[in-house]
Amino acid sequence: MRFTSEQRLDDGVLEREFTLGEIPGILWTPASASASAPAPLILVGHPGGLHRMYPRLVARARHSAAEGFAAATIELPGGGDRPRFAAVEQARADLRRALEAGEPVNDEIVDRLVLPLVEKAVPEWRAALDALLSLPEIGGPVGYSGGVIAIGIRLAVVEPRISAALLFAGSFVPRTMFEEARQVTIPLQVLLQWDDEGNDRQLALDLFDAFGSKEKTLHANMGGHTGVPQFEGDEGNRFFVRHLK
Repeated sequence: MRFTSEQRLDDGVLEREFTLGEIPGILWTPASASASAPAPLILVGHPGGLHRMYPRLVARARHSAAEGFAAATIELPGGGDRPRFAAVEQARADLRRALEAGEPVNDEIVDRLVLPLVEKAVPEWRAALDALLSLPEIGGPVGYSGGVIAIGIRLAVVEPRISAALLFAGSFVPRTMFEEARQVTIPLQVLLQWDDEGNDRQLALDLFDAFGSKEKTLHANMGGHTGVPQFEGDEGNRFFVRHLK
């Protein structure tokens, strides 16, 4: 991990951009974090385009920092300035055409769109976690928040250092991943926008039902994809305080 820039935000949060090989990322640490008092870490997922998503990401990170959490994110494979995946780009174009035509999105398109991202992104998140936890001011336990829900599912299954996850049911999930969802056992809080455009509400409910966690909570709110109520940020903080502190 190589830090490329840093700035102190007006609330005392230290924001540092970094690269991990070819992967860009951002780390936010609260002013209270130190080697003698390392901060618990939340991995902040997103759908791709680190700079495009920055205003929402920094708002989430600063909200978490107010509770003493460090937060970190990395660019998705094929996102931002990273090299594109031709097959994924074609799947994305096929998805767009289906939605514009009012046609159902078939499983084959979803598999081509999501599975390659999961296969590449999850090892990158785990490598980033190795590097982040080597910093003296960062400690466990670790949570995962948001992003492509299929990536969160895979991480929750394969990464034992993640103790709790806040998942957003706002992206397509290959049906083959329902078996992985049954293997998830960590505490979960799942956000669902009831009127999310282009996403299958029943599929999201079926996925929630499939999760194997003994503690899992569904927060369903009226509105479209970008209409998550602001109070859900506070609910997310309370969830992570319960499980990471």
